[in-house]
Amino acid sequence: MLKTFEEFSKNIKFKVKLVSIDNLVFKLHYRVTFILLLVCTILVTSRQYIGEHIRCINDNGVPNNVIETFCFFTSTYTVVRHLDPSAVLSGGGMLPGVGPYVEGEPVVRHAYYQWVPFVLFLQALTFYIPHWIWRNKEGGRLKVIVNMFEYAALVSSDEDITVNNKKIPSRKAREENIAVVRKAFLERLHLNRPWAMWMVFCEVLNAVNLVAQFALTNAFLGGQFFSLGPKVVETSGDDADILDIVFPKVTKCTFHKYGPSGSLQKHDALCVMALNIINEKIYVCLWFWFVILSVATALGLLWRLFTFVFHSRSNVFNRRIFKLATPQQLEPYEMITVTRKCYYSDWLFLYYLAKNLDGFVFKDIFVGLAIDFDNADTKALEDLADGASSKATTIVTDEEKEPLQEKKDS
Repeated sequence: MLKTFEEFSKNIKFKVKLVSIDNLVFKLHYRVTFILLLVCTILVTSRQYIGEHIRCINDNGVPNNVIETFCFFTSTYTVVRHLDPSAVLSGGGMLPGVGPYVEGEPVVRHAYYQWVPFVLFLQALTFYIPHWIWRNKEGGRLKVIVNMFEYAALVSSDEDITVNNKKIPSRKAREENIAVVRKAFLERLHLNRPWAMWMVFCEVLNAVNLVAQFALTNAFLGGQFFSLGPKVVETSGDDADILDIVFPKVTKCTFHKYGPSGSLQKHDALCVMALNIINEKIYVCLWFWFVILSVATALGLLWRLFTFVFHSRSNVFNRRIFKLATPQQLEPYEMITVTRKCYYSDWLFLYYLAKNLDGFVFKDIFVGLAIDFDNADTKALEDLADGASSKATTIVTDEEKEPLQEKKDS
């Protein structure tokens, strides 16, 4: 069974990434939920843990393996008339939905168990797709910058040092890399919009996918998933277990075959659904996890909206946010100078630089950007002043020419 996922597992590597390109809520989708659904997929395909998925009994001489194969690939059912919990509790029935069946009366068909592993696996992929999209659209920009300063915090010499095949750059190389990042940031100022837009889009896509998976699972379980968690919590000792109704452990199956005389014979069988022992626990856990993930996702989107509103309006907000991202203290004037010049996309890129770079390195970059913005403002003011002075001189010169010309004529 495990060999089924052997090739797939080669592409799943559990390691700490040096570069963070998303937040905690994003990771809950493509790491925790993705792995949880893969584990559930493996569980429902594991015969060594629960035995055969279905076992059927009949008293009509039909081989059990034939009945079991037929009932598993078609579907089993429970009788609506016997789903009354009071009848079971009063001893009127063996299990919910199991009892005498009259041809034509309403029944509930149970065919979902055939598709559980496929649905769980596809759900796992859908939770990973937004991360895959974002990783490709991000393009490794942060990784390139982080690699430039991998050992920059260890700089202590005017020359490059190699220790255990790892190159520690010199002070000059460090300053040159900082200058390169500052120049690149200024050249792309206000051009980072696609980068930030794709990130926000993928965060929204996570939320949309979660809602879609909730609805899909509910439809898959015959409309029982939305209320599954509350009913499990509310079930008391005097009530029939809701799990025995949604995931029946014993079901009925009807098998038809031709007899010796050519007449059609109907064989009624009882089937023990061992697989539902696992299914019920999986879907109860998924219900609670989806609820937790929904709350976290909603808070994540609200936080994204909050940062969009206050990133250029509150210096206190910026100081606290960057303090969480980097241990270095940034001066209020520098913070105001840089953040007031940045669009949200530029601010977000700086925030992720702060999360990934060493604090001293990021502070040098940030201070340098503040100086660059100050110099740009000073130059703009000087150009404006020069233009105004030139214009004034031209006007004065023209005005002075008139009396001089009149004096010359006289």
